[in-house]
Amino acid sequence: MKTILFLAGDGIGPEITRETRKVAQALKDGLSLDLAFDEALIGGAAHDATGNAFPDETRARADAASAVFLGAVGGPKWDHLTGAASLERVALLGLRKQLGAFANLRPVKVFPQLIEASTLKREIVEGVDMIIVRELIGGIYFGEPRGLRTTGDGHQEGYNTLVYSVPEIERVVRAACTIARTRDKRVTSVDKANVLEALRLWREVATRVVRDEFPDITLDHLIVDNAAMQLIRSPKQFDVMVTTNMFGDILSDAASMLTGSLGMLPSAALNETGKGMYEPIHGSAPDIAGRNLANPLASILSLAMMMEHSLGEPQAARRIEAAVHGVLDAGLRTADIMSPGMKQVTTAEMGDAVVAALAVRVSQAAS
Repeated sequence: MKTILFLAGDGIGPEITRETRKVAQALKDGLSLDLAFDEALIGGAAHDATGNAFPDETRARADAASAVFLGAVGGPKWDHLTGAASLERVALLGLRKQLGAFANLRPVKVFPQLIEASTLKREIVEGVDMIIVRELIGGIYFGEPRGLRTTGDGHQEGYNTLVYSVPEIERVVRAACTIARTRDKRVTSVDKANVLEALRLWREVATRVVRDEFPDITLDHLIVDNAAMQLIRSPKQFDVMVTTNMFGDILSDAASMLTGSLGMLPSAALNETGKGMYEPIHGSAPDIAGRNLANPLASILSLAMMMEHSLGEPQAARRIEAAVHGVLDAGLRTADIMSPGMKQVTTAEMGDAVVAALAVRVSQAAS
């Protein structure tokens, strides 16, 4: 039996996790999957209950699970927790580090039903289908030394260290190339090699790995500022993009607007064995938390990625994706992707609609 650990977290996390678990239960029942579900606290909710944003019990359950689903972490209530005590440092980065989840996969696919939701012209976004592979447990977010200090003249300054080792670069480039082999065999490596020594090394290592290990892959290099421009100017030129932790964080959020909403983008973070944590990229959205307005489709699509990459159930992944297309074809929209002529629904209603669409597809397959 394989166990999914659900970590609802904060903000809209509990709402979207509830809908995702509904879909997981429907899959378990409809396809007779050998799944078990567990849950634990993380983030602000865990801090309030235990004094620790990433409690030992949650760590143990994450280690024991086959895959981890994370709703969201953070919110204004916990803004007083800063530096090493911040929720993001303790819970989010801590969970990624504990799982060894170094490869963050962020698909950027424009649904044909949502082209009008994008702020860009149809001819720019129609047909966009790329994936950003972000190095997730190295770089400037984890580098040491870091902190705040007072200089000799009495001014305070903050400092962070950008560090990448050869093995860290090699493994994420290999992950990107392996994915590219299932797609169009094109990889774009994004760096800042013109001014940063760490990323000069990144470029050298990426070039060597592709040349020596993946001769069938076409590799291009882009400086990050040019990559950001090209992502908006001509996104269809990209197939697989691989980049650093910070650049991947920024570029994938920018890419979300190609699709019209952060609420449509799932993600996976995998370790060397394929075990991973899965989460929508939109964050905790505290401004709409508890109002039944959040879009659960990114989290439901993250479940599809989990079925594909960690649970060995590609058929279930395809069922989820088809069900999401079905509800969009039916004109159902949450507020973030609403457009004229469509029907606006709540978080719960969207989740129920995906479950209903899933049931139809499962029964059709059975017959």
